[in-house]
Amino acid sequence: MISPMQLQTPPATQPATGAYALIDSLIRHGVKHIFGYPGGAILPIYDALYQAEAAGKVQHILVRHEQGASHAADGYARATGEVGVCFATSGPGATNLVTGIATAQMDSIPMVVVTGQVTRAAIGSDAFQETDIFGITLPIVKHSYVVRDPKEMAQTVAEAFYIARTGRPGPVLIDVPKDVGIEEFDYAPVQPFDVQIPGYKPTTRGNPRQIVHAIRLLRAARQPLLYVGGGAIASGAHAQIRQLAEHFQIPVTTTLMGKGAFDEHHPLAVGMLGMHGTAYANFAVSECDLLIAVGARFDDRVTGKLDEFASRAKVIHIDIDPAEVGKNRVPTVPIVGDVKKVLSDLLARLEADQPVDPQRTAAWRSRVDSWKQDYPLAVPTYPELLSPQEVIVELSRQAPQAYYTTDVGQHQMWAAQFLKNGPRRWISSAGLGTMGYGMPAAMGVKVAVPESEVICISGDASFQMNLQELGTLAQYNINVKTVIINNGWQGMVRQWQQSFYGERYSSSNMEIGMPNFELLASAFGVKGMLVKDRTALSDAVAEMLAHDGPVLMDVRVRRDENCYPMVPPGKSNAHMVGLPERPARPKEMVQCSHCGAQNPAAHSFCPECGTKL
Repeated sequence: MISPMQLQTPPATQPATGAYALIDSLIRHGVKHIFGYPGGAILPIYDALYQAEAAGKVQHILVRHEQGASHAADGYARATGEVGVCFATSGPGATNLVTGIATAQMDSIPMVVVTGQVTRAAIGSDAFQETDIFGITLPIVKHSYVVRDPKEMAQTVAEAFYIARTGRPGPVLIDVPKDVGIEEFDYAPVQPFDVQIPGYKPTTRGNPRQIVHAIRLLRAARQPLLYVGGGAIASGAHAQIRQLAEHFQIPVTTTLMGKGAFDEHHPLAVGMLGMHGTAYANFAVSECDLLIAVGARFDDRVTGKLDEFASRAKVIHIDIDPAEVGKNRVPTVPIVGDVKKVLSDLLARLEADQPVDPQRTAAWRSRVDSWKQDYPLAVPTYPELLSPQEVIVELSRQAPQAYYTTDVGQHQMWAAQFLKNGPRRWISSAGLGTMGYGMPAAMGVKVAVPESEVICISGDASFQMNLQELGTLAQYNINVKTVIINNGWQGMVRQWQQSFYGERYSSSNMEIGMPNFELLASAFGVKGMLVKDRTALSDAVAEMLAHDGPVLMDVRVRRDENCYPMVPPGKSNAHMVGLPERPARPKEMVQCSHCGAQNPAAHSFCPECGTKL
């Protein structure tokens, strides 16, 4: 982190501008990189930035489109846990940030977004390049400011960073009129975290009585399941989740946002659940008797038909945001607090408690393991054409420790199924589902972690939404490897049209007008590659990874491959399509969750106690 004294503060008697106060305050908060695009209303801020950048205090990355700036700041934040920062000018510059701000808000990503604005006197007059970005973004930010007095600048920045990164993280907007950036005043800096905001005090510690109640349920459960979401990543609760899972021998499933919170190589891991989750995760959530939701929000892509989601289970719900607890599913035990702190308190209480019998969940774990054997994720192969799954598995084999970003669609779901990522190494737009996110996000990740491998998995349709950022990669030699899973379609749209719309493929074919991606990359000064067959894939991936600089690899895959398993809309998670046929097995026994008696799986009720199986 940059020392507060690295950028000299002018004496109190020496005037400073609002723009200087902004840049100085950002540096005091440890900002090392800013992603942005200049314009008229924000020029005073860029002038101050010029001085700071020349002094080596901060680096500005010039994107080719403001949306790229917001996604890059988002990726930077996801990879590091720090606040990402982006700049844009007024009017169209500010509105071009909106998709990226909404992406960050939906996925709870800490960002500070600075926009230029017309002068104070011109606000409301429909001046050139004036938009009410404060009002436009009000529903998609955690908080927002319009700085009308330069004396408020340092305090505003300190509050913005505090709000963005505490409680449930999110984006904060700071709108700066042009004359506020120019105006001189006696500048007094505000130190980071030296803020108090009336009415804003997130609850971080869980209620002790609720924690005790949760422990009772954990001890009584015979078929428990940990359901882990993005809140666990934001909190850094990876070690606590593993400890809890191992203590009670609980299988663990994660959401798309929760990938990396639990080691997917661990025998208790059952992968992602939901619409394109693993069959065994979806069966487990349908059959569990206790669901421990950790930093998850019961999103519709996870739950399927909500009233049949974990319908047999009691629910413990742990989340930092009280608005999420009980929003979609009323929990048996609600616990509001920071996930890491709540789990730490719960585990501390367990240390002084009686040991847990690991055999209590043995039958349940055996059943989950049988689902893993019967319904594994398949990597299809075809005589001539590559399957998308083969490409992703090969990337994972050669770059297992890489940071992976994705765009949105079939390739995103295949990547979620087959990559086994570490903490903060899975970076994808989950809540908003933003096409065009992958490459600019990877750009931000690589700037944040320059010594690590960063790979973007994209689709031919998604990539074309922000392909101009190849210019940014070239200018700064940002060593991002982008792999296009190219099937010539908007793949997920085509799959839905095939499955639910009578194979009426309306406006989803991307072949006509598709650029030659290899030549396109070369035109930007980036290495371009084309892979068409299986025999070339392994060597091509190795060549891509070995290249010292950005690479765009176009991989042609089977055009009509569908992403399975899939929970159709309006169905429960147990009713997946695209599953392999289950092999014949000896008569399966199921343990009654109430009395523990063993019963044939075909039974609907336990004959010993009458409990529904």
